Amino acid sequence: MKPRSVTILVHLDGDIGSKQYRVPIWALTAGKWGALIVGLLVVLFFAFAGPISRSAARVPALEREVSRLQEENGRVQQLAAALNRAEANYQSVRQLLGGRAAPSDSSAAPDLMRAAPIRARPAGARRYEAGLSMPAHWPLDVQGFVTRGRGVEGNDGGGESHEGVDIAVPIGTPVRAAGGATVAAAGPDSDYGLFVLLRHPGGYESMYGHASRLLVREGDTVSAGQVIALTGSSGRSTAPHLHFEIRREGQSLDPLTLVKEGN
Repeated sequence: MKPRSVTILVHLDGDIGSKQYRVPIWALTAGKWGALIVGLLVVLFFAFAGPISRSAARVPALEREVSRLQEENGRVQQLAAALNRAEANYQSVRQLLGGRAAPSDSSAAPDLMRAAPIRARPAGARRYEAGLSMPAHWPLDVQGFVTRGRGVEGNDGGGESHEGVDIAVPIGTPVRAAGGATVAAAGPDSDYGLFVLLRHPGGYESMYGHASRLLVREGDTVSAGQVIALTGSSGRSTAPHLHFEIRREGQSLDPLTLVKEGN
């Protein structure tokens, strides 16, 4: 039995004779499938090459956007520094005119509200440890006043509980991490406004509320002293200040007993 084949007859116009070509069936089948595979590869190439080319074309625009945002961030830092200098000048003029800071009452009971003046050392004078660490650093560089302490408002114990301390500072003041930690949460809240919650080793957590701008995201790792936000008056707030909390194993602690800087 002869193998099956296909005869192809070619006749040119004007010629008397013609040519015959005999092609085996298997060769014809292989050519058909080969052409199909090549066509499929061409389609896949253009299907994937298009998005890749468009993404590559967007890279320069994204780089320009990143540069613009970095420039804006630099301007924000400059404005924050200018506000801090203006506040320092205001305090100096106020003292020259006879103004006095709120007195510190060291004999007050720990569960009462108090307004103790806090003067934090400049960031350059501090020594921050590397890696994860417990919250032991004052979160601000500028002078501030603790306008509300940790405890329960009201002598009868039936008032509103306040889990941290409120520190009055101008809007845009840099907020630094009290210790090395992982950002457990960062975002808006109806009471705390824009806030950052840091998770430190040893079961410690620190929380920073009422910010005007957040500079970290959930899942980030921050080092002690790193600027994580700018102060503001977002959320349930009547004036610019930083709400600062420290917790351990879910229990609220008094930040003024753990943080030694500025006390």
